[in-house]
Amino acid sequence: MSGFVEKPEPIQVPGLVHLHTGKVRELYRNEAGDLVMIASDRISAYDWVLPTEIPDKGRILTQLSLWWFDQLADLLPHHVLSTDVPAGAPDDWAGRTLVCKSLDMVPVECVARGYLTGSGLAEYQESRTVCGLALPEGLVDGSELPAPIFTPATKAAVGEHDENVSYEEVARQVGADTAARLRQATLAAYSRARDIARDRGIILADTKFEFGFDGDALVIADEVLTPDSSRFWPAEQWQPGRAQPSYDKQYVRDWLTSAESGWDRGGEQPPPPLPQRVVDATRAKYVEAYERLTGTAWS
Repeated sequence: MSGFVEKPEPIQVPGLVHLHTGKVRELYRNEAGDLVMIASDRISAYDWVLPTEIPDKGRILTQLSLWWFDQLADLLPHHVLSTDVPAGAPDDWAGRTLVCKSLDMVPVECVARGYLTGSGLAEYQESRTVCGLALPEGLVDGSELPAPIFTPATKAAVGEHDENVSYEEVARQVGADTAARLRQATLAAYSRARDIARDRGIILADTKFEFGFDGDALVIADEVLTPDSSRFWPAEQWQPGRAQPSYDKQYVRDWLTSAESGWDRGGEQPPPPLPQRVVDATRAKYVEAYERLTGTAWS
């Protein structure tokens, strides 16, 4: 069992049609046919959307995505048309709203990995492969790979796991030409972002992108290179052979699996609310990631 602990009711705004409530984002369509994405302060862990929010998280994700779209602009077009808040929308939509071009989305999570961890590590330990790609012997948790790899996944509904698939399966689903374009775009964007992050003392271990088509043009969509879609590690603390400290939900996951939370991850009950200190520490990590990457103070 998983999903929302408390699924929110979508806000009704004149001129907008609500399309979807995601783990973090609310999706609307405006009268012009554009998509309106609102990033909430919700946070998820272990396939649950938790009942406790992280203040400013939605704004941080939105502003960081906009910064990254600019860094990648010469590589790939993006879907953002404006950041204007629709008339009649709540004031707190400011800074967390993206008005976006409606695309023909590709139903694949496009994951790039430069380091071995997470589900990739689990597969490697069983078969010395990740998504069917053979890797050298002797790698451990946190090892840098010889070169970045494209390890796609199928997109899952809220409360379900994305499932890693082979490149050949992606080619079967979307066609060989589209699969090749997805792989090239994903690895190019990852490599650019990895180098930018490295210059700022951060390791980009892996990240996922979503793409859609605007006619024949492949366009990068959704959020990009945020702590929700990426593993960022402080470079000065990188030590292969153990789990790395990260700029994401580490405090949340650690508390949920601690004796203090009293939550049984394998049981049927939803997770409890987060204590204030975990909320504060998690918010601080999101802020630190934003500030280190962009070089700009969060306000």
